[in-house]
Amino acid sequence: MSETSPPASATPATPARRFRMPDEIGVIVALVVLMIFIGVARPRFLNPLNLLTLLGHTTFLGMLAVGMVFLLAIREIDLSVGWMFNLSAVVTALLMVAGVNPWLAAFIGILFGALLGLFNGALAVILRLPAIIVTLGTYSMFQGLSLVVDNSRAVVPQDQTSSFFTFASAKIGKIMPVTGAVFLVLAIAMHYVLHRTRFGYRVQAVGSNPEAAALAGISNATVRLQTLVLMGAICGLSGALYVGFRGAIDPNEGSDFVLAVVAAVIIGGTPLSGGSGTVIGAVIGMLIIQVISSGLIFFGIDATWSTFVTGAVIVIAVSLDQLVKYQRNRRAERLKAGR
Repeated sequence: MSETSPPASATPATPARRFRMPDEIGVIVALVVLMIFIGVARPRFLNPLNLLTLLGHTTFLGMLAVGMVFLLAIREIDLSVGWMFNLSAVVTALLMVAGVNPWLAAFIGILFGALLGLFNGALAVILRLPAIIVTLGTYSMFQGLSLVVDNSRAVVPQDQTSSFFTFASAKIGKIMPVTGAVFLVLAIAMHYVLHRTRFGYRVQAVGSNPEAAALAGISNATVRLQTLVLMGAICGLSGALYVGFRGAIDPNEGSDFVLAVVAAVIIGGTPLSGGSGTVIGAVIGMLIIQVISSGLIFFGIDATWSTFVTGAVIVIAVSLDQLVKYQRNRRAERLKAGR
């Protein structure tokens, strides 16, 4: 019996899909190398308890960085994030002091943060100004309002026996802070929103090419407004959890958050030119900043140098980003000229 040959119309075997390295591989490698470097010199740094403590310190700033990814993706920056965080936390704590159920107070704090974001967004859209200009003004407005409301003193809820405080200060397996777990869940959810939902596609479309997005029927103003409201709500969530975790809110807490937040997003790989963003990269970027700050302490260097180092890391990250873009453009031009 002769061997039957396959029909001529048979479809050839599909080649295996080429493996693609994740966009965040660069910052992941940088974080690992940095941790190994510090760990070799100071072995106590790699103690699991210390690493989980770092995650706890990353939580509240990291949440803000997750929201800032969406803003940078549409070519915007919110300078008021630290005071939206503070003011939302103050409102949450004051409601608790007044006898409101802590869970309800926390929910109101999140809504209040979203309201502050709506205020920023409405001003930016109505006045047709970049968010960075609007929030330069609201930074001082929110700061002043916070200091008036809390009388420039820490707000400390007296009754902290509620399940809200138990939840916010608890640890999973007596090791990982619950707030850290909430942060990771938020990051995963926002990663999905940015890359798998209609809102995320619109954010990237507006940041990539506002004119083309408008021609495609996407309202730039609506997307800007929604993104600033999202940023405010995340600030409210972070502030409410902070009250539950710390049991108080200091009048100046959050005043210097914006530098670290923007730095984490840029270090993580979200370009200032907009059009794309990486939530996972922002999380890794915030971890890098926290590792640097902790490393300075382990090496016995004054912690005040951490701000300088953070700024230097921003300059290096932006420089590398521009270098990569330059090389890509040159390669694209050569390919185009060779056709």
